[in-house]
Amino acid sequence: MESEEFHVQEETIFEIIHNMDKMTNNLIIQWNKGFNKGLGVTHVLILGHLKVNGKSRPSDMAKALGLTPPTVTHLTEKLVKMELITRSIDENDRRIIYLEITYAGEMILKEANESGQLLRKKIFEKLTDEERQQMLQIYKKLNK
Repeated sequence: MESEEFHVQEETIFEIIHNMDKMTNNLIIQWNKGFNKGLGVTHVLILGHLKVNGKSRPSDMAKALGLTPPTVTHLTEKLVKMELITRSIDENDRRIIYLEITYAGEMILKEANESGQLLRKKIFEKLTDEERQQMLQIYKKLNK
């Protein structure tokens, strides 16, 4: 009997992972269809970080967003080329680099947020307000 219970629990965790992956992938696909600017979700997270926190060092952004410094460097290269952020060097220590969002970056971020709100309404309209809050709390709790 115990081994059957363990077997069911094992299947359940894989089912949970599979369904979470499907949901995440579906959200990304739907968001990319609605926001076709050549930027991924993580690019938008970087823009959002810079909008909220102002001029930031890439290493600080990596920690805050749960990314590696090389990933932040790779992602910000595209944002600099698109003139959505600027890169500057610290006047006192030339080894320190800062990133800052531009006006164009703020406009793209605004469009991304509007697209995200439309998607959220479309995807989550099946849930009640209470269910949405419960889901958010569960994800936050599991990510601690």
